[in-house]
Amino acid sequence: MASPQPLSLHAEAVRPEWLDYNGHMNLAYYSLVCDHATDAVMDWLDLGRAYRERTGGSIFAVEAHLSYDRELIAGDAMRVESLLLEGGARKLRLFHRLLHDPSGEQAATNEVLLLHVDLSSRRVVPWPDDGLARIKALEAAHAALPRPPEVGRRVGAPRSR
Repeated sequence: MASPQPLSLHAEAVRPEWLDYNGHMNLAYYSLVCDHATDAVMDWLDLGRAYRERTGGSIFAVEAHLSYDRELIAGDAMRVESLLLEGGARKLRLFHRLLHDPSGEQAATNEVLLLHVDLSSRRVVPWPDDGLARIKALEAAHAALPRPPEVGRRVGAPRSR
């Protein structure tokens, strides 16, 4: 199951209603597309929608960082490549690279920290053993991949002289 390559599980196109007054995709929708990719990764790990319905466990995003690198306009096709950066007893950190398709140009990146939550108590709880095993297998497969330079970035602009 574990992939030694970034996961490529989600693709969609820019919808006209996602455009802002500048005629390009509004920043909120970059986040939405990456959130769709997170859902796809969680489904792939069998810790997504079906897992939530079976167990009452789910994920909450507690921190996210987006970088914007390329303008996207209505109709542009996008695909997302995802890396599992870190998995722990109760957490998961993912990195998504949003690509313009078919050019392959990076349009945005998203790093997100997720916590496993019991929806009945709304408290952070450990992953089930089988789920943690799948997380750890994918984390190990992705550990050998180069880390994108955007991982761990903080908000800021380069200083000009």
